[in-house]
Amino acid sequence: MFELHHLSAQEQWDWLRRGEVTPRELTDHYLARIDRLDSGDDGVGAFVAVGADAARDRADALGRAGRSTAPLWGLPLADKDLTDRAGLPTGLGSRLSRGRVPEQDSEISAVLGEAGAVSLGKTATPEFGLTGYTEPVVGPVTRNPWRRDLGAGGSSGGAAAAVAAGLLPFAPGSDGGGSIRIPAAMTGLVGLKPSRGRVPAQSGITSLGGLAVGGPIARTVADAAMLLDAMVSPDGRAPRDHFALRAPGSPDGAWLGTAVRGEGRFQLGVLTASPWDDAYDVRVDPRLLGVLRDTADQLDALGHGVDDASLPGSDPGAPNYPALFRTIWQASAAGIPAETDDDFALLEPMTAWLVRRGRELGARELGAALAGLSAFEQSVIAAFDRFDAVLTPSLALLPPALGWHDADDPERAFEQQCLVSPFTSFVNVAGLPAITLPVAEVDGLPAGVQLIGRPGREDVLLAIGAQLERRLRWQRRHPDCW
Repeated sequence: MFELHHLSAQEQWDWLRRGEVTPRELTDHYLARIDRLDSGDDGVGAFVAVGADAARDRADALGRAGRSTAPLWGLPLADKDLTDRAGLPTGLGSRLSRGRVPEQDSEISAVLGEAGAVSLGKTATPEFGLTGYTEPVVGPVTRNPWRRDLGAGGSSGGAAAAVAAGLLPFAPGSDGGGSIRIPAAMTGLVGLKPSRGRVPAQSGITSLGGLAVGGPIARTVADAAMLLDAMVSPDGRAPRDHFALRAPGSPDGAWLGTAVRGEGRFQLGVLTASPWDDAYDVRVDPRLLGVLRDTADQLDALGHGVDDASLPGSDPGAPNYPALFRTIWQASAAGIPAETDDDFALLEPMTAWLVRRGRELGARELGAALAGLSAFEQSVIAAFDRFDAVLTPSLALLPPALGWHDADDPERAFEQQCLVSPFTSFVNVAGLPAITLPVAEVDGLPAGVQLIGRPGREDVLLAIGAQLERRLRWQRRHPDCW
């Protein structure tokens, strides 16, 4: 039986524009699915707060104002619970936050509102968004819609689970070390981490090391491009921030057109090594290596050049990436507002460990880490220079079971994250765009590949992704709750 969530986000927008569905009807449809599928012992756990009344009021107001060309007019989405939405608690996945209710929207929430979207609530995230799994003590645990005993990844785990379960057409996420791509890969979705500086409201430029940027999670490449367009240009014209990157040959940053056309032939590299290989016993599941090889063959058949790629060498004196990244990750947690023993008692072990280690760092050590990662960034860009994009596995392992990460041993849990997702964080350090694509299934679970682009070249990633999507038709695959 047909239901509204079976339509892509693009198709839903077209229906809205033609008057075949109203913003209120679409909002009510998704709120009903959230109410039915998200809560309870076996619920998806994608949402930490649902603002049903505010969403209906917003949808009604859009309907009264009349149809608009705003890029997201009438489309439902939800805010990751690291960003503020006026009137809804911002929990940050932590007992420490004490459910602060902001009076104003964060910048990205305001941008999405300007673009015409209807926010249905807040999606779950791990404590302060610091881990690649969404199982916060404060709850809810976010379950993978494909198998409820498995995790959905993180830190945008709630956003990805909501889209995969058909609770939203698409969702904004943020990514400081893989937090869009990890959950998108685990739940069978397209997840795009833009270049540093691409999304004005979440550019990464103001974050430590320039790591964390905002980007879209969607079921199709075109839907991801549609949401990226709105995040960059909420009025449908030029980016509001003159420091934002501009699309190559397209001053208005129209990514949707690139994704729909899906044109071009490119030179691609294939990479199976990660920067964590010397620090931990990283072993890519042979089935996922098979998916990577099959995808490379598909790309070759599409007319792309395919060759082996490699990371910068680990010669003496080369940047020690694992040590440098750990230092920056710890430093990024130092500002979490935990001052007393009572405050620390409210933090999870991983967060408390990161905060304490971060506060032990001296200025010289932090400065050296930033300089080392900058050198690593330059070396990665140089190593990839002969390729238009580099193909890697999205993850080294299939989605782990809930509780698989050792939450009581922060050192071990940090290592486990690297064993699952060794291919993501170095892309943030290099400031490059990357997209995960749900190209296959392995034993009934999603399996993806990652494409890493040149600086500022999201257009190439979207074009290649569209070509693979037309060939592989992954948008037809859904979990049982669909």
